[in-house]
Amino acid sequence: MRKEINFKVDDILKFKAAVLEWAQQFEEIVWLDSNEHETRYTSFDALLAADALTSIISDSTDAFMNLEEYQSRTKDWIFGYLSYDLKNDVENLTSDNFDELDFPDLFFFQPKRIISISGTEVCFKYLNMVSDEIETDFKSVLSLKTVPTVQEPSVVPIRIRMRIFKDEYFKRVHRMLAHIHRGDIYEANFCQEFYAEDTEIEPLETYQQLNAISKPPFATYLRLQNQYVLSASPERYLKKLGDKVISQPIKGTARRSSQRDEDQRLKSTLQHDEKERAENIMIVDLVRNDLAKNALKGSVTVEELCGVYSFEQVHQMVSTVSAKVKANEKPVDIIKHTFPMGSMTGAPKVSAMKIIEELESFKRGVYSGAVGYFAPDGDFDFNVIIRSILYNQNKRYVSFSVGSAITAKSIPENEYEECLLKAKAMREVLEESRKG
Repeated sequence: MRKEINFKVDDILKFKAAVLEWAQQFEEIVWLDSNEHETRYTSFDALLAADALTSIISDSTDAFMNLEEYQSRTKDWIFGYLSYDLKNDVENLTSDNFDELDFPDLFFFQPKRIISISGTEVCFKYLNMVSDEIETDFKSVLSLKTVPTVQEPSVVPIRIRMRIFKDEYFKRVHRMLAHIHRGDIYEANFCQEFYAEDTEIEPLETYQQLNAISKPPFATYLRLQNQYVLSASPERYLKKLGDKVISQPIKGTARRSSQRDEDQRLKSTLQHDEKERAENIMIVDLVRNDLAKNALKGSVTVEELCGVYSFEQVHQMVSTVSAKVKANEKPVDIIKHTFPMGSMTGAPKVSAMKIIEELESFKRGVYSGAVGYFAPDGDFDFNVIIRSILYNQNKRYVSFSVGSAITAKSIPENEYEECLLKAKAMREVLEESRKG
């Protein structure tokens, strides 16, 4: 069904930039980049899927059933996203908040062209119908000397607004704390939206700038016609590797410092912060329970608890939870039983999602959903869409959202500052954006 040809490339960084530029001719693109973060669960350095042969677009109604049918029928690589609002397909929930982005709740496609990069090896995996174009496409990518930059004339500054202001944010966090003190929940991720209206951005240029600032392990550039996801995500939601599934939730954030001693102090403080560790451990327990729904008895394991990792802009507390599943377990069922991810909801999960819907001011959509792929053998890998810019080109609407975990020990002012820290890279990129 697919023909594979391998090539050696000397300047892989140049090739990565060129291949993403080359892919802009297609209306369906998923680009996944690990930015040279090597872990035991890294499968590739970068992966490009483009040019849909078939696709599925769905609202939340019966979305997982439709996806399972599509994935099992296609028996091929499929790439796409799961929006946060698929929660409504898993539980008796609704999404009634404001939505200007207007992304579908679910989108996957079967690409004619896949290009995988590992080290200096580049593998073209093309459907047979276009396999005679592999050599031509490879030469076309190599012929691209530089990635064009957005031209300077007609500078249009981007005015970023907040969906709710600081005082209103504090009020809503206090309401969430009231739910916690009453015992309705013990943790919830509360998010807020930043947006710009009547705005045009260059999606590829914006993604490249965001990725350069953040260099995250789960970077994503997704295009669905005139809708874009530009993500600098540091977090893996769920990966299936044979009979093993792995989740790596993030909870706990501290800023970086340019001063080495101060940076180490900030990292150490995060490592020993009781509140941050409590947040992380609560979500680890939730992930363990989610994975247990499909896991073989006794196989759920916490491989790492509260490890602290350093990224370009922040230190993060990351845990790794894994489990074994039956060989005949349906891949989509594993995702359905763990979705949405605990790090973006809270605990107990359903109660937290109800309160989130009540207190947040926007429909999350793709934000805090997941982008990734299914392989032909049923393996899959998905990130968490955070630290991301979402763009509806037709509506000229740009959005990015940030959040933090609210627990009984949360201080609203500190949570607000954490949100601003997480928003820094997206704001910086957009405020420096230019329309040529």
